[in-house]
Amino acid sequence: MAERKIFAGPKVRRIRNALALTQTAMAEALEISPSYLNLIERNQRPLTVQLLLKLASVYRVDLEELRGPTGGSLDQLKEIFVDPLLSGELPGDQELVEVAEAAPNAASGMIKLYRAYREQAARLSDLTALMVAEGHAPVAAGRLPLDEVRETLERRSGYFGRIETAAEAFAATLPGGLDLAAGLKDWLRSERGIAVRVLPVHVMPDLRRRFDRHSMRLFISERLSQADRAHEISIVAATLALLPAIDAELADLSLSSAEARRIARFELARIAALALAMPYEAFLSAAKATRYDIDILRARFGVSFGHAAARLAMLQRPGAAAIPFFLIEIDAAGHRLRRAGAQGFPQARFGGGCPKLNIHAAFLQPGQILAETVVMPDGASFLTVARTLEGPSVEFGERVRRTAILIGCDAALGEGVVYGQAMALDPVTIGPACRLCERRGCLSRAEPPVTRPLGLDEMVAGLSAFDFQ
Repeated sequence: MAERKIFAGPKVRRIRNALALTQTAMAEALEISPSYLNLIERNQRPLTVQLLLKLASVYRVDLEELRGPTGGSLDQLKEIFVDPLLSGELPGDQELVEVAEAAPNAASGMIKLYRAYREQAARLSDLTALMVAEGHAPVAAGRLPLDEVRETLERRSGYFGRIETAAEAFAATLPGGLDLAAGLKDWLRSERGIAVRVLPVHVMPDLRRRFDRHSMRLFISERLSQADRAHEISIVAATLALLPAIDAELADLSLSSAEARRIARFELARIAALALAMPYEAFLSAAKATRYDIDILRARFGVSFGHAAARLAMLQRPGAAAIPFFLIEIDAAGHRLRRAGAQGFPQARFGGGCPKLNIHAAFLQPGQILAETVVMPDGASFLTVARTLEGPSVEFGERVRRTAILIGCDAALGEGVVYGQAMALDPVTIGPACRLCERRGCLSRAEPPVTRPLGLDEMVAGLSAFDFQ
């Protein structure tokens, strides 16, 4: 049987461009003429066995990568053009092979666009079904995939054992003597052929990071702080190195749609990045030694305040657990961005929707740590710590993106936390949320309770904007 000829011109060109080589320089290293290399790059000549071996020895190229286009991209492109909307557009698969080989970024963009189109079509179909049912369909049917992911992660523990174990093992293989970002850059370059580069704002104005599959470079925005840059690099490294552990944890979440699973994979990659930056045993030991002082922990591990706080809410390994913290993050308008907990977010006991919480006051004192004890109507008490988080740097004229995070625990455990000093002050009485709170005379009330009638006596005016008896 005749051996199949290998035409891999675009891949050879990408290798040369990634190394910033001219055709003359590469041809000299491969011991061929520049004109012959030019023919190879234009797919007018196949790669010989001798050239394949030379490429492998000189540039450490994986020969399997030169045998054909990336299977995943090609298969997904074929799936797109099987769709009735596009069927008949192509006489065969050769053009798809050429696109997958010569323009991997364009192929990836086509795949993303088609995926968004299919998911949007499914969402509109669900909405149509709800309208036909005249509102009698269950509310859950209209839930967005993001809502499903958030609710799933909020209900369960923040500890993901397989990710933690894989992250510790991977962190142990990184070069010693380097900080996390430097170690991961070295690993990405040596093991995956990916170079990391920081781009100025005018080149990448609206992205935190972007991976260019064509040049095998990971671009990071200069808007980000050093800690946030390291976190973005960690996410990419975790996605590549810890994918089996991430996929195993993802399977356990039992999500209902491809979009929900994709969103959850992003969230699990962020969790894995935190596990890489703050390995479990080392971080737990430091947390206990500092009595959970977040500022000291973030300085010691080179992370942000938000990352260190989020990591505290994950430390529940059986036999080696920390105080079970929970956290909330909101924006200045009060929109909830995330909720998590070492044992799941305590929605029933804590609520987290009261305007009197110090997380709202934090916006009035940016960068300051606010600690206090809060008491619920049923007598349950919690130690809460709040602080603002700064977003990416902005250009003149742009509005600063600032959020606030609250991390808390049962007040009974507060003596073991450095912020427990706040327990000497009078506690603040709060409710789960205004709609569920029946406390009268609350100056912070934003909504009336659903359990009480309003305005029973027009001759009586209370302190609240909503008078009830």
